[in-house]
Amino acid sequence: MHITLEADYAVRIVHVLAKSNRRLDAKTISEMTGVTLRFSLKILRKLVAAGIIKSFKGTQGGYEIGRPLEEISLGEVIETIEGKYTLNRCVGGGYICTRHKGKCCQFQKIFREISEDVRKKLYSYHFSDFIDE
Repeated sequence: MHITLEADYAVRIVHVLAKSNRRLDAKTISEMTGVTLRFSLKILRKLVAAGIIKSFKGTQGGYEIGRPLEEISLGEVIETIEGKYTLNRCVGGGYICTRHKGKCCQFQKIFREISEDVRKKLYSYHFSDFIDE
């Protein structure tokens, strides 16, 4: 199992902004992360909508971290891009198991526990943990 490339890029983008501790334009972010400008802009829009980063227009415009780094978790960035993490689709909302007439199978409880363990771990890491002092 892997996170999507888009989520991986989002983590890189937030990390670059966190490390720089200043406003950066999209082109610079793109160059520093190795993500195409077009894809960077798509990801930046999602991160801005979630309040993880802020955007500024004009000649002094660009992007910067939107909240203290201690408040931005790895899990939040990944789930901003991918939605709530679940190990199996039967754990997510809205899925009805046709094999068991809508009832839980013996694996659903285990999949739910594993999903929550992974989510807790992802949310336990904050971008302040990844900044060299």
